[in-house]
Amino acid sequence: MGEATARMLLEQGAEVHGMDYKESKLALASFTQVDLRDPSAIDAAVAKIGGKVDALFNCAGLPQTSPALDVMKVNFAGTRRVTEQVLPLMSEGGSIVSISSNGGLGWSRRIPTHMQLMQIDTYEGVVKWVQDNAETVAEGYAFSKEAIIVWTMLMSSRLIKRGIRINCTMPGPTQTPMMSHFEQATKASVLDAAMQPINRRSTPDEQAGPLLFLNSPKASYINGVALAVDGGFLGGVATGQIDLRTLMSNAS
Repeated sequence: MGEATARMLLEQGAEVHGMDYKESKLALASFTQVDLRDPSAIDAAVAKIGGKVDALFNCAGLPQTSPALDVMKVNFAGTRRVTEQVLPLMSEGGSIVSISSNGGLGWSRRIPTHMQLMQIDTYEGVVKWVQDNAETVAEGYAFSKEAIIVWTMLMSSRLIKRGIRINCTMPGPTQTPMMSHFEQATKASVLDAAMQPINRRSTPDEQAGPLLFLNSPKASYINGVALAVDGGFLGGVATGQIDLRTLMSNAS
């Protein structure tokens, strides 16, 4: 999804600076290899960008087949650290978008727990909290994606006072290299249900388009939103056409 987003930005003439664990094949203005499990590496990578940043796209993620602590470091702690380091480079009119997931749709049931986590203002503190709350964090993926949603909503009220918007997306199943890990860790019936009602997986381009929109001037009044990009799955759940209880029981 991140590669598709960067490619679309380049096609529109943007100056794109990339940071990723894997090398990029795109003709970016600059690229820095970074491991979001290392906060000092994050700080050094952002420092190399230097000048003003108009828009930040947080597209990194690890699946639930990785160790839970690593998943939390990359999906939440690292994403937050990147954002905190980039914010001083942003001015009024700037925007931020992160990729969460429909896997984080349980966020509203655990707001008090997530708000405890949000009060911790250091990377190291988040790591300790995760270690101390291993049972709550579980496999890490769902909890980390919930955390991104709650953090987005929390920060939206604060950052908009500086004229900076922040949103996130909640993709449904998407055909990326990571999908094989989801197939390994998740029952086929659950993945099939998550593709309803459209009955297919999305493409990376179909996820990149909404990311570009949310960070564009056309979305200037959209702030603090977790946008479902799932072919109608959450709509089906909300109207009772998809039984979420059955989906959850099949997952166990």
